[in-house]
Amino acid sequence: MNTIVLCGGGTAGHVMPNIALISHLKKHFKNIYYIGSHNGIEKDILAEHKEIKYFPITSVKLIRGLTLKNLTIPFKLIKGYNQSKKILKELKPDIIFSKGGYVSVPVTFAAKSLGIPVVAHESDFNLGLANKLILKTCKKMCCSFEETAKSIGNKGVFTLSPIRNVLFLGNAQKAKQACKFNNNKQTILVIGGSLGAKAINEAMFKIADIITKEFNVIHIVGKGNINNKLKILNYHQIEFLSNIQDYFALCDLVVSRAGSNAINEFLVLNKPMLLIPLPKGNSRGDQILNAQNFTEKGFALTLLQEDLTEQNLLNKINELKQNATKIRQNQAKFKGKNGTENILNVILSSANNKQK
Repeated sequence: MNTIVLCGGGTAGHVMPNIALISHLKKHFKNIYYIGSHNGIEKDILAEHKEIKYFPITSVKLIRGLTLKNLTIPFKLIKGYNQSKKILKELKPDIIFSKGGYVSVPVTFAAKSLGIPVVAHESDFNLGLANKLILKTCKKMCCSFEETAKSIGNKGVFTLSPIRNVLFLGNAQKAKQACKFNNNKQTILVIGGSLGAKAINEAMFKIADIITKEFNVIHIVGKGNINNKLKILNYHQIEFLSNIQDYFALCDLVVSRAGSNAINEFLVLNKPMLLIPLPKGNSRGDQILNAQNFTEKGFALTLLQEDLTEQNLLNKINELKQNATKIRQNQAKFKGKNGTENILNVILSSANNKQK
C-alpha cells in the first residue's frame, strides 16, 4: 500500500493515539500525511515528526450554548471540506484514519465523496459530536470500550486504545532520582491532563503536608501552575513531562482526570487509579461516563468534582491504597495490552478491501 492520511485534533487526546500508530504504519505505507487545523495542538505535536507532511485546513468547533459565532460554522465547514477534497485529490490516499475532533469532519466527508475508505476511532464511552457525524462516512469505528462498539452496530469494532510503546519502557529509578525521593514510601502520581486541573491542584496543595507523611507525591500541575510557596519534602511539582514513562513506572497509585487515553494507559500499565472526572458543566460529560464504567468494572475509584474536599480526597486516596491489590487483580487481564495492533489490522483490512 502506498499512502495513508491521518486526521484529528482539538485536544491532545485526538492526536496522541495517531502518534502511537505512526511507527507501525510506516511498516505498511510508503507515505503518511496529516491533515489538521492551522493553529491546533495537533500542529505543534506533529512538528516533532518532520517526516510527516502536515496539511492545515480551516476548521470550526461548535460552541455549546447560544452564540453568534456558531452562525459561521456552515461556511467554515464548506471551506474545510473543499480544502480537504483538493488535498485528497492530490495525495490519492488508500485510506483515511480519523481520531475525531472537529477538524476531522470535513476531511472524512471529503474522503467519502471521493470513494476513499475511512476508519475512525472513539476513545470515550459515548461518541462525541464529531464522531457521530463521522460515523456516517466511515467503514469502521474502532472503540476503546466494548459497550460503545456494540451500541453502534456493525460498524463498531472493540479494539481498546492505541498505546505508545514508550510507556512500557519506563525507568523508575530515573524518576526517583529526579524527584530526589530517598525512601521506600509508595508514590502517588497526580495528573490533571496536559494543562493541569485547577480544582485537583488546589485540593492537593492543601493536603500536601498530610499526604506526604505516608506517600511520595509527583504532582503534574500544568504550565504556569507551580505553587512556589510549597516547600515540602517528598512532594515534587512539575509543569509537564516529556519522559512521562519513567514517572508512570515509578508510581504505585494515580490520581487523575478521566480522559479515555490517560485512563486506558493506566489500565494497561496496571495502575490503581482515583478518577476525578471533568464535570458536565465544563464538558459534554464524557469523563463522568468513562469514570463510571471503570469504577463499575473495578478498575478505579471515582470522586466527583462537586464532592472534592480536602477530607474526601484524603479518604479516597486511603481507600485506593487499601483496595489497590483488588483493583490490580481486576485490571490484570488488560495488563500490557495495546490496542494499536488491533486498530492497525482494521486499517489494513479496510484499505485492502478497497483495492480488491
